[in-house]
Amino acid sequence: MRHQFSHRHENLEVVFLEHFGLAARLTGLTEHISAVKQLLIGSYFTMEYSFQSTALFNPSIVPHPDQSNIPEGATRFIMSLRATGEGHVSSSVFRTGVIQPDESLVMDEAPRFSARTRLAPDHQYSKAMFRRKLVEMSAFMDAADLVLARLEDTFTFVDLERAIQSFSDAGGEHADRSETIESMLYLARSNYQLKLGPEADVSHLVLFPQSDSESRGIEDVRLVRFVDDDTKVTYYGTYTAFDGIHTLPMLFETDDFKRIRIHTLNGACAINKGMALFPRRINGHYAMCSRIDGHRLFIMYSDMVYFWETAEPIAEPKYFWELRVIGNCGSPIETEDGWLLLTHGVGPMRQYAIGAMLFDRDNPAKMIGRLRHPLIMAPEDEREGYVPNVVYSCGAMRVGDRLYVPYGVADEKTRMASVSLRGLIDQIKSDGP
Repeated sequence: MRHQFSHRHENLEVVFLEHFGLAARLTGLTEHISAVKQLLIGSYFTMEYSFQSTALFNPSIVPHPDQSNIPEGATRFIMSLRATGEGHVSSSVFRTGVIQPDESLVMDEAPRFSARTRLAPDHQYSKAMFRRKLVEMSAFMDAADLVLARLEDTFTFVDLERAIQSFSDAGGEHADRSETIESMLYLARSNYQLKLGPEADVSHLVLFPQSDSESRGIEDVRLVRFVDDDTKVTYYGTYTAFDGIHTLPMLFETDDFKRIRIHTLNGACAINKGMALFPRRINGHYAMCSRIDGHRLFIMYSDMVYFWETAEPIAEPKYFWELRVIGNCGSPIETEDGWLLLTHGVGPMRQYAIGAMLFDRDNPAKMIGRLRHPLIMAPEDEREGYVPNVVYSCGAMRVGDRLYVPYGVADEKTRMASVSLRGLIDQIKSDGP
């Protein structure tokens, strides 16, 4: 095993020993086993998985938190990509690079190894928020409240397990006991925290499904660099969790891409795919672009980034290339002229195109204009692939007067386009709403 696989993975023996330990605990093994046999047994509970063997697509892009040691006028970036591997399970991977002062793009070499992320056992849950989500899930609250009464205002997963055990030991007539426990554990496991090793950086990071709600995929991360009113910077990523049947809107947040907190998005309007957070508050509120009816664009406001209760429609399909569906292509980009929102539209023959709209800075529900014709459509040499005739982006980035738009091609690979920001906005204004 060492000869065949040690050059393909870092710290492989550590992995084997960890997997042996897990198997030993599950089986109740207590007898002494030599270190060599532990490694061998651990290898039987280990397998390689190709997490990006099928496709690498649907990117988003944000400025990197570290802008040191690059030429003046350059911008280092982080790009998220949807990676699809064996079994058609999607995860999210990250690449870095630099946009040079001459507007050329230099991608950093992809690392040879990916880094293992570990579930952080100290993730804290808010009892009030946890209960609110249980109500939204239509859980049996009589039983759930008996469990919650055993918890402090904030608690960990271990605390929850103990409270559930205490509730179970207490007995009593609760016909909905097992379903209540299942709902509470499902919710807790859907909200978790990951830690990346101290030597790894964001390009080693793989967000791979960890919970039941995302067991079949983490889809289409929309990264945004969010600057709060107190100037604190947080990187958020909205994405879609898929369990093979249902989708669930999710949010991750991080300050440094070392510790990543995963949350369910909640509320009556936290539904459907393609939610994109504005990069700052609007009139004191968080703002989100969404497509809650699967057809039109909406704007939502909230005082809590995890809860979304109301939505207002702001755009619907208008032109031939978007008549079936429109959605956003990532978080809005603030300009002097207003909020620039890239969109995707689906037209005849399920042909995708990328367009753009402009909204008022103070009232993003007010449209200033939209492109009459697509900004990006698949040329003939990019039409073929896993899903033909598709171009799709999860977020663009402004650098000076250029807009850089990474986009997925045919649900298979990724390209980068750039356009004059001034020219694009002038065209949008000329086309009108």
